[in-house]
Amino acid sequence: MTTDRLSTNAKLNQFSPATFKMALSMIIFGSVGFFSQHTGLPALELVFIRCVAASLFSGFLWVVTGGAKREVWHKREVIQIMICGLFLILNWVYLFKTIEYSGVTIAISLYHLAPVIVLFLGAFIYKESLTLPVVLAMLFCFIGIIAIALDKPSGGVQTEFLSKGIIWGILSAVFYALLTLTGKGIHKMSAYATTLLQVMLGVAILSPFVDFSAFHDLTASNWAYITVTGFLHTGIVFYLFFASIRELSTQTISILVFLDPLVAIFMDLFITGFMPSFYQWIGVLLIFGGMALTLLPQRYGQ
Repeated sequence: MTTDRLSTNAKLNQFSPATFKMALSMIIFGSVGFFSQHTGLPALELVFIRCVAASLFSGFLWVVTGGAKREVWHKREVIQIMICGLFLILNWVYLFKTIEYSGVTIAISLYHLAPVIVLFLGAFIYKESLTLPVVLAMLFCFIGIIAIALDKPSGGVQTEFLSKGIIWGILSAVFYALLTLTGKGIHKMSAYATTLLQVMLGVAILSPFVDFSAFHDLTASNWAYITVTGFLHTGIVFYLFFASIRELSTQTISILVFLDPLVAIFMDLFITGFMPSFYQWIGVLLIFGGMALTLLPQRYGQ
């Protein structure tokens, strides 16, 4: 992620190739929750097969385009990419576990606490002062989480989802934020190599924990959704993401990131038919209100 001083409006008006790639990656990734619900796989196994598919896809393109021969390896960036990859894998696992327990709308809302967490952590890492918009954003998001946690099913009894689902959603946001922070400064190595190293790390880390019996009774439809999530939502999306993020300003990225939850919630409401409860709606609106506050001019990232 670059820290240039070009204004967001200028970036968006130019609609550069990097802007297009970032917007397209967010729009495509917005449908990952819908597709994941139709794969028939638990969260960990789904992340594993995504990493396998993305490894094959990224490795193939890296070799075919000649990037493998031209790649210049930088030890510091490799270490940074691997740390970033660890956060990426944990982020995915907790996101899909949240979708399993709470549905796409709530999971995506909690997941997108990340921009607020980035600004909060950035204030300490980069010694920036916490501005009023950031403080208000954190307050809105905190109240939003409480509102979602207060939700009860029709029987009025608090269920496991209300503890584990919310915790997993917050953890997915924390690792997303750490991914964003550690991803800053990766400029020298190609997007193909960056993606390949990270997803191969995922294969290595998750392999000992995968229940391979989960793949035995999958239907052709399940495998179709798995193929899409593996190659489209992982391989293609993360190539587009890492190819664009290094060329865009922090605030431009913050605006384009909104495309992801908008697509996800739209599909959840109008395709799967999920309807949040009153408390959940309040929580979702407060969280997105907090996210909107982060778009006000900030010193962080400049």
